[in-house]
Amino acid sequence: MRPPQSALLPEPGPSALFLILRADPGAAPLALARALAQLPALAAKVAALDPRAKLASALSLGPGLWDRLSPRARPAALRPFRALSGPGGRAPATGGDLLLHLHSRREDLNVELSLCAQSALGGAVRVEEEVHGFRYLDSRDLTGFIDGTENPKGRARAAAALIGREDARFAGGSYAFTQRYVHDLARWAGLRVPQQEKVIGRRKRDSLELSDARKPQDAHIARTAIERDGVELEILRHSFPYARAGEAGLFFLAYTRDLAIPMEMLARMLGTSGDGLHDRLMEYTRAVSGAHFFTPSLATLKALARG
Repeated sequence: MRPPQSALLPEPGPSALFLILRADPGAAPLALARALAQLPALAAKVAALDPRAKLASALSLGPGLWDRLSPRARPAALRPFRALSGPGGRAPATGGDLLLHLHSRREDLNVELSLCAQSALGGAVRVEEEVHGFRYLDSRDLTGFIDGTENPKGRARAAAALIGREDARFAGGSYAFTQRYVHDLARWAGLRVPQQEKVIGRRKRDSLELSDARKPQDAHIARTAIERDGVELEILRHSFPYARAGEAGLFFLAYTRDLAIPMEMLARMLGTSGDGLHDRLMEYTRAVSGAHFFTPSLATLKALARG
C-alpha cells in the first residue's frame, strides 16, 4: 500500500486547523500541481522544529481542481457534495478546491505551517474557510458528550479510511467528507441531562451506550449506525469543536474509502432515507457547509507534479 499523508491515520493531537481554499481559475495547472507537491516537504520542515509536537498534515483536492490537474485519471468515487434537505434540516453544498488539515500538540506550529503553505502557493489560492479546532475537556463535543467513541482503532483505521484494490491506481489515498456545524447551545442547555442522553443515545458522564429499551430510534448514534450484510460500516472521524465570535460548534471531517457511507449517514440524520425518522440532534445544530475532497497518497501527490 502506498503511504498515506501524515494526518490521516494517527490519533490527532489536541489542536487542529482546517483550511478550505479556492484556486485561481487562471492558475497554470502544472505550476499549481508542482507547488502542491512540495507541501509534504514543507510540513516536514516545520514539524522538525519540535518533533514532540507530532505535527501532521494532509492536503486534499476538490473534484473540480482534481479534474484540472489530472484530466485523464480520476478517483472512482470522487464527486461534488450534493446538498440535502429534509425534516431534520438542510445540508448545504459549499464545495472547495483544497482542504488543508493540520493537527498537533502545538497550535502555533499548525499556524506556522498554514502560513508557510499559503506563502508557497502565493496568489494561486485564497482562503474561503479557516477553522481552529481544540480538544474540549476529555475529548468532548461542546454539547458535553464524548465525541468519536466508536471511531476505529489500530489497523481498523486504515481499513476504514484508505482506498485499496477496488481502485488500485489511487490506493493509499482517501476521500474527505467535511461539514461545519453551528450548535444552538442555549437551546441544548435547556434540556435536562436524561433528555440530552436520549437525543445522543449515550450516557453523558461516561459515553456508555443506552440499552435498546432506553435508546430511541431517532437518537444520534442510532441514525448514524449503518450495517451492510451484518457488518457495521466505519469512517475515520477527525472532528473538532471550535468557537469564535458569535458561534460555536463542530468541524466534522471524516476520511473514508467510500463516500457513499457518510452520505447515507447524513441522509438518515436529515430524514431523507425513507424510513420516516430523522436525527433528534439536528434540532439543536445546523450544517453551514459541505464538501467532498480526494486525499492522494504521498506518491500520487508527487505524481501530479509530473503532469
